[in-house]
Amino acid sequence: MQKQLITILGPTASGKTSLAAALAYRLHLEGQEAEILSGDSRQVYRGMTIGTGKDLGDYVVEGYHVPYHLIDICEPGTKYNLFQYQQDFHKAFSEVQGRGAQPILCGGTGLYIESVLKGYQLSPVPQNQPLRDELEGRSLAELTAMLQQLKQQTGSNMHNTTDVDTAQRAIRAIEIETYNLEHPTELRSLPAVPSIIIGVSIDREARREKITRRLRQRLEEGMVDEIRSLLARGIPAEDLMYYGLEYKFITEYAIGQTSYDEMFQRLEIAIHQFAKRQMTWFRGMERRGFTIHWVDALLPMEQKVEFVMKNLT
Repeated sequence: MQKQLITILGPTASGKTSLAAALAYRLHLEGQEAEILSGDSRQVYRGMTIGTGKDLGDYVVEGYHVPYHLIDICEPGTKYNLFQYQQDFHKAFSEVQGRGAQPILCGGTGLYIESVLKGYQLSPVPQNQPLRDELEGRSLAELTAMLQQLKQQTGSNMHNTTDVDTAQRAIRAIEIETYNLEHPTELRSLPAVPSIIIGVSIDREARREKITRRLRQRLEEGMVDEIRSLLARGIPAEDLMYYGLEYKFITEYAIGQTSYDEMFQRLEIAIHQFAKRQMTWFRGMERRGFTIHWVDALLPMEQKVEFVMKNLT
């Protein structure tokens, strides 16, 4: 019998990955194997480990290694997209179900998570070089305004501000919306995936404290060196900046555009803003008909796992 998907979502620094792994371990102890499917748009890239917060140690619980998928599946510098994620998710999801294991979707990229739960109808969108040339040099504010106008025409909720924090990402979003407006093509059909959804809720002050502490820790663990090594491999700085947040601000520091203190201050603010936007997306999912069972991030792990287990019955 195939298992219904369990989804664990939450903003950055809420502890959702450790909860998903603890749940998988609990199921393992009860004789039911579970595997985690990542719902994160940046953890797909190899070599981008500290900056994307993979926290691979979280997948080891009491010596037990929880199987995970959709992490480290493509090369840095490439442009992984939502369409590819849908395809990769369904392939991994089918494999997990085929093994009779319990699939757990875990992540903070609301767009990716919603795309598979709702069954977004997508087509691959090719690059439009003339459009890119036309948009080259425009400010992020101009591009964002253009995207908003296109969204009004297409009726799309496919992009929000988490997708347009750099001009390069905004241009790609405009490219997608323009293609969808001009090409009412036959769409690739993928089914919606029913899921029990657990949200990890953390109050604003606790979230801010955890974000700041975790940022300092990741910098101490070598996040700057990780990004310098990617630059040394020949990945252009603008390609790294495309990934936003840590990659945008630390790359600027690594190539001498900003000081360390300025980088830290701007990055800290950007991560706080990002977490707020994540929560806005999740609340929007509730308005769009999803039921999310919220659990307090600050509860002991055992209590959080018990909360999830009760919602499975």
